[in-house]
Amino acid sequence: MPVKSESREEYLEAIFKLTQQPGGATVGHVADELGLAAPSVSQMVGRLAREGLVERDDASRVVLTAEGRREALRLIRRHRLSERFLTDYLDLPWDQVHDEACKFEHVLSDEVEERLATQLGNPQTCPHGRAIPSPDGELADEPARPLAELCAGQRSTISFVSDERPDLLRYLSSLGLLPQTSVAVEDVAPFGGPLLVRVGRARYALGREVAGKIFVRA
Repeated sequence: MPVKSESREEYLEAIFKLTQQPGGATVGHVADELGLAAPSVSQMVGRLAREGLVERDDASRVVLTAEGRREALRLIRRHRLSERFLTDYLDLPWDQVHDEACKFEHVLSDEVEERLATQLGNPQTCPHGRAIPSPDGELADEPARPLAELCAGQRSTISFVSDERPDLLRYLSSLGLLPQTSVAVEDVAPFGGPLLVRVGRARYALGREVAGKIFVRA
């Protein structure tokens, strides 16, 4: 029996997101991402595998099949278009749109999705800087690396923020660390210490964990 549509969609999105990160999508990682117990996730992964949407690789990580990837990218497109609509038309701050877009993405029809994209001017990125998949399921490469990897004296432009937790987004916004903003690393403390970064005329000390969530152009 097929899994409930919305539940399946949430799993596919989570798996896709995790496969873009170091370590991939293990059952434990999916459980952490969705806030669920590992046995429940393992059971659902088995059902998704029987539907031909996921499979296990040689390291027992969960990976999307071609069909699963298509479904995941369709959902991600709707999610990121919804986020753009909420910021551009309803003036919601970028730290509030993720949860709201999670509701929108499950109810958009193909026709509404197409009209929404047209009304928005076919945007290329969501408010957090992530690329929006094309209608045919293509996702542009995002050549970027974490700000935490830059050395003292290097500068770049923020491409996207990988973590959409509201508290983190509010913090970054208060510092002006937004997509398309130029940032320079002035100093890097030894032994895993913070980075001293300059944004415009302001200077801030950023911890490595936070700097690892900010991706700049490679």
